[in-house]
Amino acid sequence: MKVLLTGAAGQLGQALRSSCPPDLELIATSRDELDLSKVEACRAAVERHRPDWVLNAGAYTAVDRAEEEPDLAHAVNGGAPRAFAEAIQQQGGRLLQLSTDFVFNGRQGSPYRVEQPRDPLGVYGASKARGEEAIEAVLADNGQATVLRTSWVMGPVGRNFALTMLRLHRERDQLGVVADQVGCPSSTLNLAAACWRVISSRAEQPPVLHWCDSGAASWYDVSVAVGELAAELGMIERPASVRPIRTEDYPTPAQRPAYSLLDCCSSREQLELDGQHWRQALRAVLSAIPPC
Repeated sequence: MKVLLTGAAGQLGQALRSSCPPDLELIATSRDELDLSKVEACRAAVERHRPDWVLNAGAYTAVDRAEEEPDLAHAVNGGAPRAFAEAIQQQGGRLLQLSTDFVFNGRQGSPYRVEQPRDPLGVYGASKARGEEAIEAVLADNGQATVLRTSWVMGPVGRNFALTMLRLHRERDQLGVVADQVGCPSSTLNLAAACWRVISSRAEQPPVLHWCDSGAASWYDVSVAVGELAAELGMIERPASVRPIRTEDYPTPAQRPAYSLLDCCSSREQLELDGQHWRQALRAVLSAIPPC
């Protein structure tokens, strides 16, 4: 089986490459090799490689900068999925599209189910929702696509909240971190395993799945846990003191959902994968950080 992977140099892409099942032929492409903002390049990649699966892990993920670059965000997050879907419709194969909790507005106060309607708050969420809608419009009737939504992705490489907090715990004595936004981290190690389970499974997959680690947390909770776990692992001498703050005390260009927890129960049952608690997953992420 041949898999065309986008975003291979990103934090999830690297986890996918290192955990790829040996019986799969992986064609790993980074931004330099496949520019997701260019529709024709996306179509051409499918036509050239004729993969059994396109695993679209590449994305425009700069949530705040998207407010200033809406055209680029929509080109990458909305245009590329449509291009892949249209090429697959013509050439055959299947598409696994990574999406986000940011397609929801975060106002309901309970975990979001896979079938709930999208209602994004900002450009980033709207661009990812546009990608989902394009895939549904092109491939919904023939079961050739699965959208896998995830949240708060954190891994041992790349740029993410956990690595930023680890650096700040090393550099500062005190931190102020938002405590009124709730969701759940997703370890790239566990998320990659879920992606490969979708592709390797012989069972027919539903059009939308949710995957994140188990439990719930605020950004404040994660920051505190990073400090505690890093100290336990001998990565820092002692954690900084973390002070909970409100969203309004830390204004950002993009509005973020206050509660974006994903209901993963049906997806875990479908994939036959147990969810690891986010704190255990975070420990594994920190333990896997490459030595300097």
